[in-house]
Amino acid sequence: MQNENIIRLKKQLEEVRPSLVEHALYHSLENLQQLQLFTGYHVFAVWDFMSLLKSLQQKLTCTSLPWMPVGSANTRYLINEIVLGEESDVDEAGKRTSHFELYLAAMEKMGADTTAIRQLLLYLQNGATVQQAMESLQLPVAIKDFVGYTFHIIEKAPVHVQAAVFTFGREDLIPDMFMGLVKDLSIHYPEQLSVFRYYLERHIEVDGDHHSHLAMEMVAELCGEDALKWEQATEAAISSLKHRKKLWDAVLGQVAAV
Repeated sequence: MQNENIIRLKKQLEEVRPSLVEHALYHSLENLQQLQLFTGYHVFAVWDFMSLLKSLQQKLTCTSLPWMPVGSANTRYLINEIVLGEESDVDEAGKRTSHFELYLAAMEKMGADTTAIRQLLLYLQNGATVQQAMESLQLPVAIKDFVGYTFHIIEKAPVHVQAAVFTFGREDLIPDMFMGLVKDLSIHYPEQLSVFRYYLERHIEVDGDHHSHLAMEMVAELCGEDALKWEQATEAAISSLKHRKKLWDAVLGQVAAV
């Protein structure tokens, strides 16, 4: 039986969620070029989702030496199980890969430009902060704002708020209509979209089902019966959905010009 507080939180999200699931962007992606443009924005959301995931793992488990037990064994299990799947899943050939790396492979297969996200990673590997790296790149304001919000949550928010944003505010909200669109485009571009279609199917299978239940249990355990924590978690999840909508609005403006 689902936690009553989780049910209440999800109900409050219904005021914002339809604006994403039914966003006009999905209806506007009609060709391969537009889908390539979409992934150029969306890849940053895939990447900072991984960063939020690792922040949770650092706060809920022991990742330093000497090892000491941190928190409850159940929350350690929940976050470690999610990390396992996100960091070391399998690609379409059965080879181990992270969901972010799988997304990059899908972009390259379809001919999308990965220059910006790869340059971001290079800046970070060379010691730049996220803010410095983002400022060095000529990125759209919408991407900078979206990533900036995520790292504000990572750096400033308590762990129960991070967990709520991860669980409810950062799911990719892929509607059936979008999957149908990709399948239709795959008829015309079977080779280019083979990996991207696999990514979407794998995302729905793993993230949308197993990981979703684990993450909700994690939020429930971290918030417990603390009314203030549930209020904070709800507000942050709603805010994150609104930031996602702004990102989608920006992509829609670009897609319309293609």
